Amino acid sequence: MADAPDTLETLPTLSLTQNATDPDGFAQALGDSFERFGFAVVADHGVPADLVARAWAQTEALFALGEEEKRGYFVPGGGGARGYTPFKTEIAKGADVVDLKEFWHVGRDLPAGHRFADLMAPNIWPARPAAFRDTFTELFAAFDRAGDVLLSAIARHLGLAPDWFAPAVKDGNSILRLLHYPPIPADAEGVRAGAHEDINLITLLLGAEEAGLELLDRDGHWLPIKPPEGALVVNVGDMLQRLTNHVLPSTTHRVVNPPPERRGHSRYSMPFFLHPAPDFLIETLPGCISAANPNRYPAPITAHDYLHERLVEIGLVKA
Repeated sequence: MADAPDTLETLPTLSLTQNATDPDGFAQALGDSFERFGFAVVADHGVPADLVARAWAQTEALFALGEEEKRGYFVPGGGGARGYTPFKTEIAKGADVVDLKEFWHVGRDLPAGHRFADLMAPNIWPARPAAFRDTFTELFAAFDRAGDVLLSAIARHLGLAPDWFAPAVKDGNSILRLLHYPPIPADAEGVRAGAHEDINLITLLLGAEEAGLELLDRDGHWLPIKPPEGALVVNVGDMLQRLTNHVLPSTTHRVVNPPPERRGHSRYSMPFFLHPAPDFLIETLPGCISAANPNRYPAPITAHDYLHERLVEIGLVKA
């Protein structure tokens, strides 16, 4: 993919329907977008629109609950792994002020006695709104399926077998985050989400149509991301960057505060942080090492240990 022109206003949009008719072409386009931006915009992703509509309605209803009720689902010392995390808790790595957001985490449901039961907490389900559990269990599975298709395309782009990631993400420690950025006063300190990179393999995001999400382009300018209605914004996380020796970069991004006319409005989004299984060994892919790109990470690390290091850095877990 050629360098973006100076007049670039946002990322081009890819269609996942191309993956069925021209899988190599889609893999190339997705990989090119990732190599250039660390991000891609993907329409026609297969997550049902009616399911997404239900999820938006229930997300708004959840965060409209009273503060005391919401805090009843907060687990002190739990690192925000499941349930509710209150407003002004998370801070971007290296930032001086906390983010202006609250969120709820849904994770993978594991059967009793599963080998990862000690590493992946059980889900916490609110009493209200009704059907919340059914909706977000279904949405988690839909994101999981879309993620598998995208990872297969990434594998092809990297010259790997199409199913290379399948064992890595089976029983993966993925997280569906429901995000609420409340209205912002004119004198607010900080931004909705400070400049940061994601920890995981890839992130699949719904809800970026509301302005605010920006990526730091390699020319040093912030590029607004403006997806079509209902499209996914997909970005490379630090685990995939490490695995690929920075061939696929994990790009800094942020959510800026809205213009004055939108400050009285809430912003909602739903990122799905796709993680490998806790025991997956993040070890540099041989095909991503060359004389021009020597191995930056000669010592491998498990996904669980890497995640723990990063959660400490962003204030969700104590060292």
